[in-house]
Amino acid sequence: MLTLDHLRLEQGAFSLTANWTLAAGETLALIGPSGAGKSTLLAGIAGFLEPVAGRVLWQDRDLTGIAPGQRPVAMLFQDANLFPHLDVARNVGLGLRPDLRLTREDRAKVGEALDRVGLGGFQTRKPGSLSGGQQSRAALARALVMRRPVLMLDEPFSALGPAMRTEMLDLVRDVIGETGASLVMVTHDPGDAARIADRISVVADGVAAEPAPTRALLDNPPEALRDYLG
Repeated sequence: MLTLDHLRLEQGAFSLTANWTLAAGETLALIGPSGAGKSTLLAGIAGFLEPVAGRVLWQDRDLTGIAPGQRPVAMLFQDANLFPHLDVARNVGLGLRPDLRLTREDRAKVGEALDRVGLGGFQTRKPGSLSGGQQSRAALARALVMRRPVLMLDEPFSALGPAMRTEMLDLVRDVIGETGASLVMVTHDPGDAARIADRISVVADGVAAEPAPTRALLDNPPEALRDYLG
């Protein structure tokens, strides 16, 4: 269970608050206008931004002061964040060992993750030889080998066309269904939220609102969401 306990994050003059809980295995979409703080909230959960008040907890354990790499979180960014000089296998292997001193067991895990995302046989390819969708799959494989109980997506598929984005969202949904991971996903598209999220938190006016069931919220959006959707 992920808990944001009266959390307040600040970046310069900007402030964002959140006070809610996400159950293990639940999927959540963060939706709202650009600059509202969706990525800021992910940064706070992941440990890249320390709160000025409140706490982030996982299974009632306070994560304050715990480095990002030690938190129960794997994150996919807007950029696939693949290293161009490393082949696909080593890019994925970074999720296991940043020094890339991979054991035989580690290499087997990398191969399994690549197979799961449809990149079996791509181990020796460099990122520059991959399509955008294949790069997204490689980044997802790296998150999978980390085996963290929370997966966060900061619009990693936004540069893909509609059909490929849908394919990637379906893959993420299938993978987290297999692993039981919780998902927190930033999106600007209510259709993406409807496809994958159990609940939605509307992020606007300095608040990440209490998550509400996706279908009910989209059918009867609050004022902040109506203003955003137009």
